[in-house]
Amino acid sequence: MSATTPLSEESLHPRLEAAMAQVNRVLLGKPRQVKLAFTCLVAGGHLLLEDVPGVGKTTLAHALAATFALDFQRVQFTSDLLPSDIIGVSVFERETGQFRFHPGPIFTGLLLADEINRATPKTQSALLEAMAEGQVTVDGQTHTLAQPFFVVATQNPLDLHGTFPLPDSQLDRFMLRVSLDYPDAAAERALLSGSDRRDLLAQLTPQLDAPSLEALHRQAQGITASAALLDYLQALLMASRRHADIRVGLSPRAGLALLGAARAWALLSGRGHVLPEDIQALFVPLAAHRLVPSRGASGDALARALLADTAVD
Repeated sequence: MSATTPLSEESLHPRLEAAMAQVNRVLLGKPRQVKLAFTCLVAGGHLLLEDVPGVGKTTLAHALAATFALDFQRVQFTSDLLPSDIIGVSVFERETGQFRFHPGPIFTGLLLADEINRATPKTQSALLEAMAEGQVTVDGQTHTLAQPFFVVATQNPLDLHGTFPLPDSQLDRFMLRVSLDYPDAAAERALLSGSDRRDLLAQLTPQLDAPSLEALHRQAQGITASAALLDYLQALLMASRRHADIRVGLSPRAGLALLGAARAWALLSGRGHVLPEDIQALFVPLAAHRLVPSRGASGDALARALLADTAVD
């Protein structure tokens, strides 16, 4: 079936499973991380991939764009990158006597912001409006981005040379932060003995398209979340705001993101309702980069502690 052929609601899930299987054939041994990435896109969020170079972050972004038939642009973030290199610039045309806007690479379906924390905070902030509102403003004029629009950013650990920490407002725009980590022995052997990843990427075929992704998003929004489930979610939010080692807890926007991601995770799991296990599977990838510790503890450790200390009624 062509990715451009309209799909009924009943046929979306099998195509979604085929899409995930295709990406898993490229990114070996990482089924959980692939499911997290799909959850983020189905929920309409942006994805931050944080890890050391060479573990497949860029490969995952390419595979997602090819599998969903999304227009793709890649921007290599460097210390001398300017905001106009991302969003575009207005150029004066002598013939017409007017300024004409020349769109930058942000006008695409999936933007890979590669090594985003190698750029200065000024350049990083060029993504804020686009990620939050689906538009950019240049010289007082607003330009709407095509939908769907996703940012998949890769980030090197902050202890590597030449990196700038992402501001809290930038981190909050990313629904999930995922670490790919090193492959296990079996996956690495298959990687070493298999085809070049670039050749595999070139062979990928669209399994779904942008309208199908929008349909999946609408379907996920209809997944049931019970009152008891919302009680559990709120308890986690409140615990993050009261914890002695957390200076800034989770915002209401983070709560909405967690609920949206949980609904998408449930959809990917073939269910029509959200379980507490869905919240637990997503809480660390969603919350850890949003928590601001008051002491030396990491966001990941604090998020795991919140999960352990918050009971499910």
